[in-house]
Amino acid sequence: MDASEAMRVNRTLNKMSKLYRAAKARKLAALGLHPGQDVLLWVLAQERDGMTVSQLAARLGIEQPTATRSLARLEGGGWFRREPVATDRRQVRIVVTDAGHRLLPDIERAWAELADEALGQVGAEQRAIVLTALEQANDTFRAMVGEGPLTEE
Repeated sequence: MDASEAMRVNRTLNKMSKLYRAAKARKLAALGLHPGQDVLLWVLAQERDGMTVSQLAARLGIEQPTATRSLARLEGGGWFRREPVATDRRQVRIVVTDAGHRLLPDIERAWAELADEALGQVGAEQRAIVLTALEQANDTFRAMVGEGPLTEE
């Protein structure tokens, strides 16, 4: 890849990353969420019986203190509750409430709108090529930084 193409790739990816995050922040703000909280809540909701903070952190690929801080910021929304783990009094299980489950379709709708706004005008064949290229780039970067493959995002 020559220097001008490398500059174009870097400039485009940097700008797209910033713009995507800003667009996502606007959509999520309408739901009372910040970027990242949507994924956290969605992942939690996949486990009907909830999960511990350490399980959540592992699932998201983040450190446990980061998960704890994120949950603290979400606490006021009434979207989850904490329940003691009977076998380990030091642990709590985070369980999504009915209010949290009712929010999931709105989160998924915001994601669908973002995807459509980003690539909806691109033809199906081109979209498949773009998505494959982006997924390959993500795999390369995950390997570079020592992250395992993503299970959910």
